Amino acid sequence: MSKNQLKKLLDEKAAEYNSSDFIKDDPISLPHRFSKLQDIEIIGFWTSMLAWGRRAQIIKSGEKLLELMNNSPHDFILNHKEIDRKPFLLFKHRTFQPDDSIYFLEWLQWYYQNNNSLEDAFAKHLKKGDEHVGPALQGFHNLFFSLPDAPNRTKKHIASPARKSSCKRLNM
Repeated sequence: MSKNQLKKLLDEKAAEYNSSDFIKDDPISLPHRFSKLQDIEIIGFWTSMLAWGRRAQIIKSGEKLLELMNNSPHDFILNHKEIDRKPFLLFKHRTFQPDDSIYFLEWLQWYYQNNNSLEDAFAKHLKKGDEHVGPALQGFHNLFFSLPDAPNRTKKHIASPARKSSCKRLNM
């Protein structure tokens, strides 16, 4: 496929997916509900970890997460207390279990209390001239699991080139 053909295909797909008709029935509708960057990042990131299977079920689980966070993800993440995590012990989505939710809450709170944007957690691992985003994905993975009580079982939910997960084909 030539660069022109690829550009045409990508432009067509962008137009298809960046339409209100597509968005309303897709998990991307969840971050689209927000205007605050951190709210978008938190629900977008978390929902993406659940994004396999039926779109309706992914949306339902994402809406449950929003409900548990009082429809204010950033405020909840920054200010919740350990007792506020208790309802998340009932949250499950396919292989995503309560232990995973508790660690996500812990890590996101630690991260956002020390950083402004999730983008930095990826971008700081990229260097000018990198040919692909592999270093950013691996760096994020390492950062995400840097807290001392990171559960091993949760690692399957975050892509890692080193583990040859779904992000293994980075050479284009």
